[in-house]
Amino acid sequence: MSRADKLFVEMCSDILENGYSTEGQKVRPHWEDGEAAYTVKQFGVVHRYDLQEEFPAVTLRPTPIKSASEEMLWIWQKKSNRISELGSHVWDEWADENGTIGKAYGYQLGVKYKFKQGVMDQVDNVIWQLKNEPYSRRIMTNLFNFADLSEMALEPCAYSMTFNVTGNRLNGILNQRSQDILAANAWNVAQYAVLLMMLAQVTGFEPGELVHVIADAHIYDRHIPIIKELISRPQYDAPKVTLNPDIKDFYDFTKDDIIVGDYQKGPQIKDIPVAV
Repeated sequence: MSRADKLFVEMCSDILENGYSTEGQKVRPHWEDGEAAYTVKQFGVVHRYDLQEEFPAVTLRPTPIKSASEEMLWIWQKKSNRISELGSHVWDEWADENGTIGKAYGYQLGVKYKFKQGVMDQVDNVIWQLKNEPYSRRIMTNLFNFADLSEMALEPCAYSMTFNVTGNRLNGILNQRSQDILAANAWNVAQYAVLLMMLAQVTGFEPGELVHVIADAHIYDRHIPIIKELISRPQYDAPKVTLNPDIKDFYDFTKDDIIVGDYQKGPQIKDIPVAV
């Protein structure tokens, strides 16, 4: 079975059996009908995925690995906040009158700062350090810019990546302040695994371990029956995911350079209610 399946089922079971319910508390999210969207949650969930062993994709249902990676490239490569530059429609409901999500996500990665090696943005700084000072303990990005929060359509959920090299392996820690487990867990894990693979390839390393830290891992009340059915499904081996080996520049990658094979999975879940 996929290790991602094992960790997902264990996490969901723990949240359902031992989690804290926010029912009756003052909460911000709500459903389309106006009802408050309560959750059952756990604090401080940590998962580790060794990319040398397998790609961390759940098989309980399909994870659209290429679409997830396209969103990651929209943020990390295009450094965009304009939804028209993203093929999918996952951000449509957060767009402003100008068709952007404000000073969020990709916008933050495109801001240039003065580093010791010159003026560049956070992504270029990561790549430069991995090529020139790989054993630095300061190779990281941060999207949670307090000065710009009021101008963001959505404060970043996955807000920080820290990179660390051990031998020939590039490792990364993804910090996430909040995660809707049903809607986003498999999506986020897949896209940041691909990011780690891409950065490793263009800087001369092998992809190592992705550590995913979730401060508030939650299941929404209306998702509970869906989650219970999902984690009871059969599990299969992880798919094989590789990259086009000819790509040497991070900015040359497209979703078509991601090769997904042997992906056996359960049926997709449709019409998941989304809390906003």
